[in-house]
Amino acid sequence: MIKLPSLGDQVTVRMDAPPAAVWDLVSDVTRIGEFSPETFEARWTRGSTGPAVGAYFKGHVKRNGVGPTYWSLCKVTACEPEQVFEFSVGSDAITVNNWGYRLEPADGGTLVTEYFRLDPNLPTRLYWLVLGPLRRRTNRRGMRTTLERMKTVVEG
Repeated sequence: MIKLPSLGDQVTVRMDAPPAAVWDLVSDVTRIGEFSPETFEARWTRGSTGPAVGAYFKGHVKRNGVGPTYWSLCKVTACEPEQVFEFSVGSDAITVNNWGYRLEPADGGTLVTEYFRLDPNLPTRLYWLVLGPLRRRTNRRGMRTTLERMKTVVEG
């Protein structure tokens, strides 16, 4: 039996700031362009104006930081202030992957975990089997960059 690799990963960075301050950064999708090496802008859509379960936004992505460039539809799937902010990426009918942030108070600061999880359908599993190691490495670098940039802002 072949053991398939996990369809996701995560990176954790400790920030010297309270969860409320970190929450303001991770849940304000309009600021993602300041932090992410791939998503250079985002805006709330479909009448959504801020973070709430069921809210929609679009992210303007430059794949791998170089291209191609496209818009991704996203929907907030978990929103617990100062604890978790998660969203699906795809369409109304199909979820391609999920991204999120978990916040945990720690020693006067906050442990911030950014994570992604791909939908476990057959095409995604096949893609991940072939290209997963490269994409995982790219995503880990991107998550680390995003969190380190957030850390600089929230601690500055």
